[in-house]
Amino acid sequence: MELRELCKSAKQVSRQIGNLDTNTKNEVLRAAAEALVAHTDEIIRENEKDLARGRENHMPEGLLDRLMLNPSRMEQMAEGLRKVADLADPIGEVLSMKKRPNGLMIGKKRVPLGVVGMIYEARPNVTVDAFALCFKTGNCVILKGGSDAINTNIAIVKALKKALSDNLVSAAALALIESTDRETTNAFMKMDQYVDVLIP
Repeated sequence: MELRELCKSAKQVSRQIGNLDTNTKNEVLRAAAEALVAHTDEIIRENEKDLARGRENHMPEGLLDRLMLNPSRMEQMAEGLRKVADLADPIGEVLSMKKRPNGLMIGKKRVPLGVVGMIYEARPNVTVDAFALCFKTGNCVILKGGSDAINTNIAIVKALKKALSDNLVSAAALALIESTDRETTNAFMKMDQYVDVLIP
């Protein structure tokens, strides 16, 4: 999907995602954990392609290790999703309330940000963690991972999107920018009419 359309789709469903009840969000996160486990073999196959390319490009051993997935690391990512599902939902929490002299009540309440954009490097676990934290807080997320992990990230996002669709939640709540060039990154950083917060 073209970058602008991808960002626009996220913006269009952001209000719907922000209004999801806690139970629905937790069910999706637990389903996402199960989807990761169910697609472990497929995700590891794609991860092996990224590792092979990394070795060809003489990627340092430390970076290769951060990129590498195995069944144990897949289970850890799934467990991370379950732990986020178990956290209290911060959305709707009233932090303070004061009565003004004219009787007007003014307070602070936690609300979703809308669409969160995230740019990061070759750590596939960040793909899962970013989705989990953004979705739990009622936000859509657009991910721009590094080229070193592109095959892995595509496979992970496919599994996570299935969990969204299976629970009748718009898959546009999660998007991955598959283009890995700098021009796309620069264009993404200028999509402020659709992206409310950008985390590099």
